[in-house]
Amino acid sequence: MIRRSVIFDVGRVLFDWDLRHLFVKLIDDKDRLEWFVTHVVTPEWHFQHDAGRPLADMLPELKAAFPGHDDLIDAYAARFNETIPGPMPGSLELVERLDAAGVPLFAITNFGHEFWEAFRPTQPIFDRFRDIIVSGTEKLMKPDPAIYLLAIERFGIDPAGAIFIDDVAANVAGAESVGIAAHRFIDTPTLERELVARGYLVD
Repeated sequence: MIRRSVIFDVGRVLFDWDLRHLFVKLIDDKDRLEWFVTHVVTPEWHFQHDAGRPLADMLPELKAAFPGHDDLIDAYAARFNETIPGPMPGSLELVERLDAAGVPLFAITNFGHEFWEAFRPTQPIFDRFRDIIVSGTEKLMKPDPAIYLLAIERFGIDPAGAIFIDDVAANVAGAESVGIAAHRFIDTPTLERELVARGYLVD
């Protein structure tokens, strides 16, 4: 059993993510952009893929509901990596420091299976992780306690010696509900202080 470990979320902890990063390139009008990402390709709709629903089911349904937007809906599927413009400031450097210190690293991410398959190969930082649980693959989503219990079993970790890092309060609470300490991510300096205070990093 692994006694001490750090478990990361991916979106908005390791990497920035927002649907607007893609659609601002395709929709010139600011008001129309906001309407599109709050009525058509919305985070809530997108989260169905995170939960395991195939794009092949989701896209035709959305096109039928919003005729005339086929090209933009197709762009969501074909260009999803452009919703992820790059890493959160300082986060990957923290991962590198933890790895260099010999801390076992894992991740639990709400991420669609098909999109993860396209994104993961573009980011060598994930080579430093021993295992990553992807919601769309497992068809389990944070903050369901079942996904954290799966992580404990599959990662082979002692929950009492683990810390989970996520930007969403409910996801933090989900980890805590199964005995994993958790930190709500605000920024890297705050996280670094937490990791030092808990003995995962040396200041």
